[in-house]
Amino acid sequence: MSERQARQPVLIKDGEHALPYSKGLTANTIIVSGLTPGRAYHIAQVVQDRLHALGRSAVEAAELRQLVADTIREEAGERYAKIYERWQAIGSLDVPLIIMIGGATGVGKSTVATQLAARLGIVRLISSDAIREVMKSTFSREFMPTLYTSSFDAAGVVKAKTARGDDPVLAGFRDQVSAVAVGVDALIQRAVAESTDVIIEGAHVVPGFLHEAALSGRAVIVRLVLQVEDEELHRSHFRVRAHDTRHRPVERYLAHFEAIRKIQKYIKSLALQHGVPVITNFNLDATLRAATDLVIERVTAAASLSETVRAIPGGTR
Repeated sequence: MSERQARQPVLIKDGEHALPYSKGLTANTIIVSGLTPGRAYHIAQVVQDRLHALGRSAVEAAELRQLVADTIREEAGERYAKIYERWQAIGSLDVPLIIMIGGATGVGKSTVATQLAARLGIVRLISSDAIREVMKSTFSREFMPTLYTSSFDAAGVVKAKTARGDDPVLAGFRDQVSAVAVGVDALIQRAVAESTDVIIEGAHVVPGFLHEAALSGRAVIVRLVLQVEDEELHRSHFRVRAHDTRHRPVERYLAHFEAIRKIQKYIKSLALQHGVPVITNFNLDATLRAATDLVIERVTAAASLSETVRAIPGGTR
């Protein structure tokens, strides 16, 4: 039996509770700093070795967090340590975190949302396409035809007559988004009521169509829109997707590529109009870093405001 195998686990005390140190759980908290899972797990192993070197059977959770931050600083650098420290400092936020990621088809929303959820430890991740599928079980094709087609192909079934000069692609897209936004709003309200963190991603998460302003003070809302500026890179996303799934033929997307690009331009214009950050997805690591920085910035600001309110005599949570 090796020395590591013979060691007794160090207990991490948090108030009245104590649990054995876990490399896996610690690595998950480190990933939020932007480090890869491999590097995060290595640092978690180094932390474990240092805990045993202390020669104690238990340490406080705050002491562990400081040890992790110091180890990140030594192993990876100041930038990653600061991000980790900021995220740990806002872990006591007393309202749910709701992240909404919008963008046209094929810009990488699902991939970014999945990776961001893993970094931030958010277990609830929902696609607006899934919401659309649920709504299809409630509304018939005759009553709401735009639910039964793709966001970029709704022009042919839109029920409302478009104004002269109105682009039919955008008219169909708006009609579908307006319908699905009802379901997205209901999901957000449920998350707030249950105080559950959630990431919602999809082409229907469009600035100006949702009512998140009504949730001010009851949740931290972080909105962002993804785009792919380079047309050939955007096309390549569909080719990669075709390899990853069996039921998404690339030809269908490429046949509607002009409509998809038109929708992307429209979503971006609404994002700029409503002050929603637009992140250009040209590299997954860079995009994740930008998205993580945005979330931490917004949550830090909300946490600071909450602390200020509580410090005021008569202030409430």
